[in-house]
Amino acid sequence: MAQKGPDFVTPIRRVLIALMAIALIGLFLFWRIDSPRAERMRTTLVDRIVPGFEWAMVPVTRVSEMVAGFQSYARLYEQNQELRRELRKAAEWKEAAVTLQEENSKLLALNEVRIDPALTSVTGVVMVDSGSAFRQSVLLNVGTRDGIIDGWATMDGLGLVGRISGIGQRTSRVMLLTDPSSRLPVTIQPSGVHALLVGDNSSYPLLEFIEQPDNVRAGDRAVTSGDGGVFPSGLLVGQVAQGADGRTRLRLAADYGRLEFLRVIRSHPEEQMNDAGALVLPGNEPAPMGPNWPGPAPIDDLNAELQPDGSGQ
Repeated sequence: MAQKGPDFVTPIRRVLIALMAIALIGLFLFWRIDSPRAERMRTTLVDRIVPGFEWAMVPVTRVSEMVAGFQSYARLYEQNQELRRELRKAAEWKEAAVTLQEENSKLLALNEVRIDPALTSVTGVVMVDSGSAFRQSVLLNVGTRDGIIDGWATMDGLGLVGRISGIGQRTSRVMLLTDPSSRLPVTIQPSGVHALLVGDNSSYPLLEFIEQPDNVRAGDRAVTSGDGGVFPSGLLVGQVAQGADGRTRLRLAADYGRLEFLRVIRSHPEEQMNDAGALVLPGNEPAPMGPNWPGPAPIDDLNAELQPDGSGQ
């Protein structure tokens, strides 16, 4: 086994470490001496040594700039996140403001609807939209406690929506005009042509049984005719439009996409005239009055003319 030679590295390393420690301690003590002469010596030493080590300070300067840039980036990131949170809150407030504005506009439109002054109304809020492929209806938060009667018409701020087709104590169901079982007699203006609005589960219901189709033009207004006593007359329904299938349809005035508030029109059945004697019918014309006009024949003379013995022939 080969023997190792004397180790000179370890003692030299120890000596160098000791000398470096002594030099650093001496430099520290020299830098801490509070003396004018020592201060001048320190200033002279710095002026001679530091300019020659500018190249050594470049990495330190770069690292310092990187640290400052990173801190600035962190602050910018925090500010960006705070701005994002504020923007989200602003968007939420904007959405709430738009919703309130739309509701306000609809309520104002409801207040500005021009209908017969004799027709009062009850305004309700749409609770559930139960539209389906086989039935088009919505639920309102008004019922028998509010005096709602089955069959009354409902409108939004623009036009007719449907009619009450079921009532409860606190709720009522509105069958929309788009329901396949909906049938509504309408009058086309200005021609005055009568037609029947038939729901077909689409947003453009059909106009059928038009009296004079040649007098109907696209864009004509359609209002309720009041025939059958189902709805009051004169309620706006929509405008005539030509469908893609070539059939005459109606563009509804009501905004079916956003049914939030509905006005239930209190309508009462029309007065029936049962006293035919008060009417002027053929054969019952009143006798003209005048000095030369003979009065009505006596009852006995009329009966004599109608005797079967032929005396009145």
